[in-house]
Amino acid sequence: MEEQRQLILNGNLRALLFKFSVPAITGMLISALYNMVDTLFVGRGVGALAISSLTIVLPLQIIMMAFGIMIGIGSASVISRAFGAGDDIKASKALGNGVILTMLLSVIFLIPGYIFADKILYFFGVSSETFTMAYDYMSIILIGFVTYSLVIFANNLIRAEGKPRTAMYVMIIGAVLNIILDPIFIFIFKLGVKGAAIATIVSQFSSLIFVLIFFISKKSGYTFELRYFKPELKISKEILAIGFPSFILQILGSVIFLIFNKSVTKYGTDMHLAVMGLGLRMLNFIEMPIIGIAQGYSTLVSFNFGAKKYLRIKSVLKEAILWTIFIAGTGFLVIMFFPGQILSFFTKDLDLIVLGITPLRIIIIFLPFMGFQILGGSLFQSIGKTVPALIITLSRQLLLLIPALLILPLFFGITGIWLSVPVSNFFSIILTFVFVYFQIKQFNKLAAGTAY
Repeated sequence: MEEQRQLILNGNLRALLFKFSVPAITGMLISALYNMVDTLFVGRGVGALAISSLTIVLPLQIIMMAFGIMIGIGSASVISRAFGAGDDIKASKALGNGVILTMLLSVIFLIPGYIFADKILYFFGVSSETFTMAYDYMSIILIGFVTYSLVIFANNLIRAEGKPRTAMYVMIIGAVLNIILDPIFIFIFKLGVKGAAIATIVSQFSSLIFVLIFFISKKSGYTFELRYFKPELKISKEILAIGFPSFILQILGSVIFLIFNKSVTKYGTDMHLAVMGLGLRMLNFIEMPIIGIAQGYSTLVSFNFGAKKYLRIKSVLKEAILWTIFIAGTGFLVIMFFPGQILSFFTKDLDLIVLGITPLRIIIIFLPFMGFQILGGSLFQSIGKTVPALIITLSRQLLLLIPALLILPLFFGITGIWLSVPVSNFFSIILTFVFVYFQIKQFNKLAAGTAY
């Protein structure tokens, strides 16, 4: 551990940033592939309205992910501290309680999901033209609710065990299998959106099988025995309390997609909904490696802040900003100059392609600088300043995007929905700059030996 610490405190920052970021970047990109691949094959094999139907169901899929993330992060924290204290029994009990909580909460959500499926879809903004496809997709995706939540939960535990590559393999297995099965079920078996949903749940189940084999084998440090799968209220409450903030953030993401859906269906058409779904998925895909860099960068900042190496924190921030600008800037240039070609990957519908060009260009206006906003939030998290971290994290969506979504369409109609993305991005970047600017000034004073 001391050797690792000295490397972080004195090693080459660029090499360290890549070392700590690449596994996270890979995992993030693979995770984003699930929805991208479904959208691509559905758009090519079924049509533009099928993309709209998948967009309608997306808030539900985010909720499914939220349960796994909540229990996974909570369990990982309890387990890591138990391992650190040498309490292997508590760690194994936390694993067992985490599994029970994940399955229980998933089933509790799954049952009303089936009973009120039609009402949920209409609440999400489904139209009469897309209802059947959205219902077909949702009814099959719900079957994999428990499986998907368990995979997300287990991935957090594997990372907590210090095995990020194994966690990455879990995601790779599911994503690769999904890419293989999607065209088989959609084009060969002619199952349409049902085929995409079946491919997804089969892929998730395969990932779960890999996870179970890993935990049962001697490669894992967890004791995977049935005697530890007994509910204990104290451990369960601790898991839920720690993981709940992450759950709220995921639910917030679902709410934002829901507001997008309802706003688009109010001011536009199902074709506009398809455009929005494609645009937001592209943004999400480009942001994934940036979030991965932020995760690696956070580790370096935390270590160096603890060692009072404030100028080194500034250096790693500059390095991370340059790489996020490069990644996001590349995505910006590709989408700005080739929007029609990119849309043609997802659909053969010329009307959808023409309709989507201008909205795509609008929503990416400030994309090259979004990495700075994400890194700013990570900076304050890493040095333990929760208030500015929370303000920066929530500013882009809760504090700025939702009001923009509600106000701008009143004046600009459907165009106001596209404008809400760059407008909220601009003000969140400015807000982040103010916080980071004053924090850098404080680092300079600390480096010079002056209190603040």
